[in-house]
Amino acid sequence: MTPASFAFRFSSRLPTVLTLCGAGCTFLLPLLFFYSRALSDIIATVIGCLFLLYSAVQKDWQWTRKDWLLPAALFCGLCLMSSLVAGQRGAWIQALCLPRILLLAAAMESWILVSAARRRVLSAILLVLAFWLIGQCWKQYLTGTNLLGYPAADDGALTGPFVKPRAGFTLLMLFFPALMPIVLYAFHTRRLSAWVARGALLVLSVTTMVLIGQRMSNVLLMFGLVLTAMLVRRFRLPFVVILVGMVGLVASLPDISPRTYEKLVLKFSSQLQHFTQSDYGRLFRTAAAMIASHPWLGLGMDGFRNFCHTPFHTDALTALGFPSLESDTGKGCNIHPHNYYLQIATTAGLPGLILFVWMAVCWLRTGLHALSPARNPQQAMLFVLCCVLLWPIASTSALFSFPTAGWFFLFIGWMLAASENAGTAYHNNTNPVLCNKI
Repeated sequence: MTPASFAFRFSSRLPTVLTLCGAGCTFLLPLLFFYSRALSDIIATVIGCLFLLYSAVQKDWQWTRKDWLLPAALFCGLCLMSSLVAGQRGAWIQALCLPRILLLAAAMESWILVSAARRRVLSAILLVLAFWLIGQCWKQYLTGTNLLGYPAADDGALTGPFVKPRAGFTLLMLFFPALMPIVLYAFHTRRLSAWVARGALLVLSVTTMVLIGQRMSNVLLMFGLVLTAMLVRRFRLPFVVILVGMVGLVASLPDISPRTYEKLVLKFSSQLQHFTQSDYGRLFRTAAAMIASHPWLGLGMDGFRNFCHTPFHTDALTALGFPSLESDTGKGCNIHPHNYYLQIATTAGLPGLILFVWMAVCWLRTGLHALSPARNPQQAMLFVLCCVLLWPIASTSALFSFPTAGWFFLFIGWMLAASENAGTAYHNNTNPVLCNKI
């Protein structure tokens, strides 16, 4: 074989090799989100690099014309400028690395998950992980420990397969794209066995979420179910049944799980009644003071953590009806403000917030245009999940850190890919698990 023929064969096979590597990394990501923050970050970065290499080899840069990539590029540039102005070396290094998570979404949308077969495999992986998480939660609830021997958290929250209490958020990430499409498929059949089996799966999943005992995960799950009932007519009656069942389950928590009741009901009610003096209220007040003091550029990446001890003198809090921060100096500090939109505004100011909202509108508009729950239930559930993720009134983890960033931008890219390829992948008369109905 001559060098020229070898180079030709290598170049012709390189795109296939890159795609196989990218797909393999994608299928590995959900498991890494479970157990390794560092490795999931590395693999997500590898996927972004492979995507750029694939685009260069194929000489195909059409994906750069997606409507959301312009505000994404402007947002990354603004974060870098804000970080340089803030003068924190770690901040501008983080800003330089920020495009990697946006590249993850672009790679899912325009490369890896364009294929219906690969979307099918990813669905199956999430389904297995969902059953693993639910099983571990019940093992911990019934026996006191998970398979690794770890008990529930000190406040009673079930940790499932984890050491720390993060099972609620993870189950939320798996519930809509992996479990709900199967449930919705049952409601479009006339088989009683399908109704019973999928209904039992729905009840099991929702019951598990309540018993996990994490407040915001339960609230966001309910928000997603309400949105699903609005979109899917046949789900409305089952939703009412589930809602009544949840109320009954919560009412029985003092007997079946007292610590869960104390956290999920009593503590949550107290925080809502005294929000301004709660830990979350103090974080909100600190973030609001930062934004009012630096509205145009923010304080750069990690600006909330780096500057939360700095006294900011502003009348914005009292104008909003909140007490000043003078009596709570240092109490409103944390590594992030526990809200995506507050984090973005403290990072890149109000212009950065506008750019992020612009991106979100582009994402949701694409998903909304392809919405067809009866024909394409998984795309509909991905749309619902993206609405849940983008809901502004929520307590969240840090947006730019893994695994949260990985879940967030994986599902954004998946929803966009499923929406843009909706007409070629779904058929009403096939099994949802085996034949890409989900």
